[in-house]
Formats: sequence, structure tokens, C-alpha cells
Amino acid sequence: MRVLAGVLLVVWLALGGFTGPYAGKLSEVAENDSSAFLPNSAESTQVAELQKKFQTTSAIPAIVVAERPGGLTDADRRFLAERGRGFQASPVIPAPNDAEAAQLVVLLDPAQEVGDSVGQLRDGARGAPEGLTVLVTGPAAQAADLGEAFGGIDGLLLVVAGAVVALILLVVYRSPLLPVVVLVSAVFALGLASFVVYLLAKNDVLALNGQSQGILSILVFGAATDYALLLVSRFREELRDTEDKVAAIRAAWRGTVEPIAASAGTVVLGVLCLLFSDLDSNKGLGPVAAIGIGAALLTTMTFLPAALALPGRGAFWPFSPELGSAHPETSGIWGRTADLVRRRPRAIWVVTTLVLLVGAAFLPQLKASGTAQSDVFLTEVESVAGQEVLSRHFPGGTGSPTVIVAAEGTTAEVLRKSEVDGVANVRPTGTAGGLVRIEATLEDAPDSDAAVATVERIRAAVHGTGDAKVGGPTATLLDTRTTSEHDRLLIIPIVLVVIFLVLALLLRSLLAPLLLIATVVLSFAATMGVSALVFNHVLGFPGADPVVPLFGFVFLVALGIDYNIFLMTRVREETRSLGTVEGTVRGLSLTGGVITSAGVVLAATFAALAVLPILFLTQIAFIVAFGVLLDTLLVRSLLVPALSVDIGGRIWWPSKLR
Repeated sequence: MRVLAGVLLVVWLALGGFTGPYAGKLSEVAENDSSAFLPNSAESTQVAELQKKFQTTSAIPAIVVAERPGGLTDADRRFLAERGRGFQASPVIPAPNDAEAAQLVVLLDPAQEVGDSVGQLRDGARGAPEGLTVLVTGPAAQAADLGEAFGGIDGLLLVVAGAVVALILLVVYRSPLLPVVVLVSAVFALGLASFVVYLLAKNDVLALNGQSQGILSILVFGAATDYALLLVSRFREELRDTEDKVAAIRAAWRGTVEPIAASAGTVVLGVLCLLFSDLDSNKGLGPVAAIGIGAALLTTMTFLPAALALPGRGAFWPFSPELGSAHPETSGIWGRTADLVRRRPRAIWVVTTLVLLVGAAFLPQLKASGTAQSDVFLTEVESVAGQEVLSRHFPGGTGSPTVIVAAEGTTAEVLRKSEVDGVANVRPTGTAGGLVRIEATLEDAPDSDAAVATVERIRAAVHGTGDAKVGGPTATLLDTRTTSEHDRLLIIPIVLVVIFLVLALLLRSLLAPLLLIATVVLSFAATMGVSALVFNHVLGFPGADPVVPLFGFVFLVALGIDYNIFLMTRVREETRSLGTVEGTVRGLSLTGGVITSAGVVLAATFAALAVLPILFLTQIAFIVAFGVLLDTLLVRSLLVPALSVDIGGRIWWPSKLR
């Protein structure tokens, strides 16, 4: 065993040194263009394909807008024109309604780094004449600002998550060595997962974006630490009853491999249900998260036992467990909690259920129909400020037109029907292969809800005329929202069925899995209800993307079931000799501390996502962090064990276990 432990340590040190740098390289293969994630069946995708017939440029527009209260000067206009030198740019376009603003549309080559090109435009704007405001906005600028916001994933996010985990581990174990060992295990897991994801994304096997990249880092850190806590706790428990440290780690490994593997398998199967999504960004997150969980499982069950076997009791210094010492898990707060569950099970599960129902009652207040692209940022960014200036003086859709492609013979009719409310102007821009390309400039900003509503009116008006199809940036946003809502209705039932089957196989029961899933779903509903209150009335968020409830559900149900698996596998183990009631009481007292610690760690690591100034990630951070704590402290600690005690041996039906 000692030889095996040494070999494993050497292998992991070598592997970690090779794969570690890839955690910082994922940004190189991440794609944040939402239009790249839509399925071929989406109307905006079909329009993008049809536009290739018109030999239109694939360049991404950036808009340089200049504003001076009281009116632009000739020097202002010359300065603005200078900004287009060296780029494919339009002439300076004056505002149609006043003389206080003008704009320049610059087409950027997507083969070049868009962020660098936008940076050049912004650098050139810094020498503007006094009193002139010059900002760079448009799709290219939004993409650059989004890339900069996600840039913190490689550094700030990992530092914050690592610091939070280290602090919690120090508090839990009061040992200087254990946090280091657990963090190294998590770092190795992240390096391995990043290496695999990097190779798959680079070779276009899966789609990776900034959101998936951030979730991968947090999920690996949280899961690896959770699994480590379970193994370390069981190891400490075994050291109190076993003199030989090798025998103790072997017993701890055997006692935790089933629940940890079952937990990891449940999360993997849960996130892989995202493969049923029509959005490539969601499809990509499924295998990305699954790879992360697999890496966390592998390091926990190979590197960590080897790292613990060498120091043995010394890993817990200065509070090393002595042979024959009392098990503190059965006393203290968790001993008292277990005793309370034994004495008042029905009152406990009724009260906790009512508390969860109160939270769930606010679920209808959750606004998850989508937000404007400009609302994605939680800090001030130039693309948003520039769009506000642009909208004050120009039609909001200037530079990002809605595109209609129809049969050439229906041009006049399509032009007439396209002039719906919200359209500033509409004009044909070319013909090819019997088709006409028409551009509609919208009155509102292209990423706004008003612009989305206008595109819906255009589609309703022109559909059926010359096989007309409507695309462009706003149509892409609309199709993304529609696809996300479809995914939510499809994937949630699939996740529930998959997790039920896993639990039924693990617990050899049909009733227990149904009860566990019901409690976690109720906990999810309560979490989303509380989240709605916080988002609407505390943080003042404008709404949420339709994918937020889906991601929240997948992670909360999969991770919430984790803690029930940790609890109920131990309860089932104890029930064999003690019966269901006493087995539940002992299982709760033995696992209460470690599962609570694991829940706090996972909640804290997901909360670290909030350091990135992105609305979606901040909302996911709150939902998962609050939901995990709710599952850990209320559902797993009180509701599930109280139901188990009240129902008794029948909970294992149709198993004969009583």
C-alpha cells in the first residue's frame, strides 16, 4: 500500500505539472458569440446562411459615436473621420435630428482579434477635442467588453475560490496541513479537467464559452473539496478505531467510494442532460461540467488517499485523532439534532415543508423572459454608455440592422409589410440568386426588449410573403430566448427521471427516491422564490435570462441530491444493524458535521462567481449558494431524516430492509 501510495503521488505530481497551465489557457478556445450557439433550425441562423449568397462582408461592426452638447464643430468631425483611418469605415454620419452627434461605422475583420481592434479605436478616441465625448459601441465593442469581463476567470475567480476554500478548511479541521492537501487535490482536478476541455474545444468537439469556463472552475473546486471532506472525515473516524493508518485509509476508501461515486455519477448524468438542448452553449456546458466532476472524483479517490496515507494521524496535527478516543460526531449539535428528529419527526417535517412552501410561493415573481444584452454587465462599460449616446441621437438599431431575405419578386410587398411600429427605415441592399436582401433599421437599441418585440412584429408581417425570413442581431437574441425556454421545458423532466433511476439503483428502493426528489424539487422552488425577491427588490436586477432557471435546476437538483446520497447511503448502512429509526438517527449524527461543511464549501465556492461583473453568473452564484445551504441545513438535516423516522422501514419499499 505504501508503495502504491508513493507511485500515485509521483504520477499525480507529474500529471499536475503538465496539465496545470491549461486552466489559464481555456480563454483561448472560448467562444462568446451567441449567434454561434443557435441550431441550424433557428430562423436567424438560416438568414445568416442565406446572406452568404450576397457576398456581404462577415466583418463585425463597431460604432464610434461622438457627442457635444450645443453642436459638433468642424474639428470634431475631422477628428471622428480620422478614427476610421486604417479601418474599413463609413463616412461620418451626422445625427438626423440635431447637430450634437455623429457616428462612424467601422467594420472589423473577425479573423483579427476583435478586442485588440476595439482597443485601438478606443485608444485613438482619447485625444478628442475638449468637450467632445467619443465612445466605441456596437456588436464588436460589446463582444470586447464581454471578453474583458470574462478575463477574470483565469485569475481573480480562482484566487477567490481557493482562498475561501482554504479558510473554511482551516476552520473545520484546525490543521495547517489538511487544507493544503485538499487544495492540491482540487488544483490537480482542475488542471486535468481543463486539459481535456481545452483539447475538445480546440478541435471543435464541444462549444466552450465564458459562462461554462467559470462554472467549470467553481464546480471542480467545490466538488473536489466536498468529496475530500467526506473521505477525510471517514479517515479520521477510522483512525479512532484502527491503529494502522494504512488499514484506516483503506477502510475509509471502501466506506466512501460508493456514496462519492454515486454522487459524482448523479451530477454527471444530470449535467449531461443538457446535451438535449438546442443551444450549443448549453450542450457544451453538459460535457464540460461532467469532465470537471469526473476529474474531481478521480483525484479524490486516487491522489488524496495516497497523500493521506503517508502522514496518517499527522495530517490532522495539532488535533490528531487518538486510538480509542471518543467519536465527537455523535455528540454536540448533531447528536442533539438527531435526538430531536427521533422525538418529534412529524412536527419537524411538517414545519420545514411549510417553510419551503412559503419560499416557493414567490416563484411566480421570477422574471426570466430575458434581458437586454447591455444589462449583462453589472459595472459601467463603454459599449453600454456608447449605445445610450447613440440612442439619444440616432435610431437605436443604427449599425446593427435587422435583415430580411425574401424572393426577389416580392421586394415591394416585403418592404411595405416590414414598416411596422418600431422600424425607423427599411431599404433593399442587394439581390442574388433570385433573392433580395432588405435591411430594417430599428428605432430601439438592437439588444432591447422593445427591439425584440419589433422583430416579432416584422416576422408576423412578412412570413408567408416570398418565403421571407428575418435575421440579424436582434433576431438572434429573440431566437436564443425562444430556444432557451424550449430547453427548460424539455430538460427538467429528463433530469428528474435520470436522477430517480440512479437513486432507485443506489438505495434499492422506489419510495425513498421519490421522497428525496420531491424534497429537493421543493427546495429548488423555494430557492427560486427567494431569489426572485432578492433579484427584484434587493439587488434591482432587470430580469434574468431564460437559461438561469434551467442551470439553477440542473445544478441544485444534482448537487442537492448529493447531500441526500451522502446521508441516506450511511443511513442504509446503519439500518442493516440498527433498524431504520436508529439507523437514521445515527447516520444523521455521524454525517451531520461533514455534510454541513461540504455544503458550506460548495456554497462559498459558487458565491465566488459573483466577483465577475456578469449578471448571469451573479444570479447563478446566488441561486446555487443559497439553494445548497437550504438543502444542507434544512432539507438534509431536518426534512429528510424526519420523514425517514416517521415513515420507518416502509421508506425502503419494495426492499425488505426495515
